[in-house]
Amino acid sequence: VPLLAELRGVITRAKFAKALQARGVSAEVLFAGYAALAERFKLSIGVPVARDPSDDEVLACAVAARCDLVVSGDDDLLTLGMFRDIPIVRPAQALEKLSM
Repeated sequence: VPLLAELRGVITRAKFAKALQARGVSAEVLFAGYAALAERFKLSIGVPVARDPSDDEVLACAVAARCDLVVSGDDDLLTLGMFRDIPIVRPAQALEKLSM
């Protein structure tokens, strides 16, 4: 649930309002769609890793989901660069990797 709360906080930021409005969707409708698809389970990586303890949830989720990539604009995560062989990259870098 912490990651869903963080998602809600991010997509309701003022900087995303215009883009959402242009697409005819509200932040709450977008959030509800993601929340409906989310699988909820307890995660743990055992020890704190990130400078921001809430980012440990992101890392635990990435490991549990066997992600190929963590895409983030969060400097605390980006500083790590990689976690358990999972690269942590900015959105533009992810697009480059995906277009290869």
